[in-house]
Amino acid sequence: MSYWDIEKECMSRNELELLQTRRLKEAVYRMYAFVQPYKEKMDEAGIKPDDINSLADLKLLPFTTKKDLRDNYPFNLFAVPMGDVIRIHSSSGTTGKPTVVGYTRKDIDIWSELMARALCSAGASKRSVIQNAYGYGLFTGGLGVHYGAEKLGASVIPSSGGNTKRQIMLMQDFGTTVLTCTPSYALFMYEEMLEMGVKPEELQLKSGIFGAEPWSENMRKEIERCLQIDAYAIYGLSEIIGPGVAIECASKDGLHIAEDHFIVEVIDPITEEILSEGEQGELVISAVTKEALPMIRYRTGDLTVLNKETCACGRTHIRMQKVLGRSDDMVIIRGVNVFPSMVESVLLQIPGVEPHYLLVVDRQGTLDILEVQVEVSELVFSDEVRKLEELGAHIRRELESALGVAVKVRLVEPKFLERSEGKAKRVIDKRKL
Repeated sequence: MSYWDIEKECMSRNELELLQTRRLKEAVYRMYAFVQPYKEKMDEAGIKPDDINSLADLKLLPFTTKKDLRDNYPFNLFAVPMGDVIRIHSSSGTTGKPTVVGYTRKDIDIWSELMARALCSAGASKRSVIQNAYGYGLFTGGLGVHYGAEKLGASVIPSSGGNTKRQIMLMQDFGTTVLTCTPSYALFMYEEMLEMGVKPEELQLKSGIFGAEPWSENMRKEIERCLQIDAYAIYGLSEIIGPGVAIECASKDGLHIAEDHFIVEVIDPITEEILSEGEQGELVISAVTKEALPMIRYRTGDLTVLNKETCACGRTHIRMQKVLGRSDDMVIIRGVNVFPSMVESVLLQIPGVEPHYLLVVDRQGTLDILEVQVEVSELVFSDEVRKLEELGAHIRRELESALGVAVKVRLVEPKFLERSEGKAKRVIDKRKL
């Protein structure tokens, strides 16, 4: 079992909670003193920094949301002068103003340390050759992994996203042992490898670290089968720090959250009630060591379950289940909650189906209609019409059984659906809600 910092990763729960309490109090004082919008929220709630004396007091503090970041665009939530900010990242801003995050020198050092810890947890070492196919630039994925890989002492190939044939050539020529990218892009790479006549066993790939989009256990099995690697899930978000908030270990039994830097809760996304361990809800994170952009009770929108039991690997930090989906990615069909990952999990158990699909939601009169477009393999698509109809009917029955809602299935030819070199688009909602 490999650790980056065994003392921090395996500290007792009592030690960890004492450290979290101290860091929470420090973060709240800084937020109250230097972040005027959050001070106003605390004042409105009748809360002062001196009221926060234990982890149990966390529930007294107001939530922070993506709307707060957008309303205070670009820098009004920063807790330090701009002269201390050495890096700025932001989201794409596709649904309005982007969310902007800043980092001090210390923030970058902590981020690098956490990413080195994450990479090590997933089996990487200074002997690894890490091909980083996350996008560089304003997106945090590329540079987050890059700095962590360098901190680890590994050889990092900053390939960024795209140019897939070149990615595969680099794997062949540079002896890549660890691939980092989105899970959907990993499967797209495999398709390109087949077209190029490159067999996975000809490469030196041993593992992949995949994140930035929800993916099912069946998707993991498919990636591991196709690329002949160990596939690990990583979790992070720009508003908190970027990748490195949580990572799986060799047990693959939940992602260890770096609790010495992040205090986590799970809430009911509707009532905002704090849920008990083992209950599924929205993940809320307090980033208590960030200097430039500390975050208190940030609502991530990601749905998961927490587990405090000590892992078989010996790490004591709380584990989260791989994210089921985002509360804003969920579609409600006739009162039923449907996530793309639920559809994916069913499809990947059916022979002849490719791991590429799209949910199209529409409304006919007052009735919601869910169509699932599913790619089938070349062999199946060229088969006789009767067999295609039987497969479509089988997929429909399986999906309706799993989802509890009527589904229309449309089988499409291989490579019909658009591929993504970043986050895959899984849902098109045509309803005017």
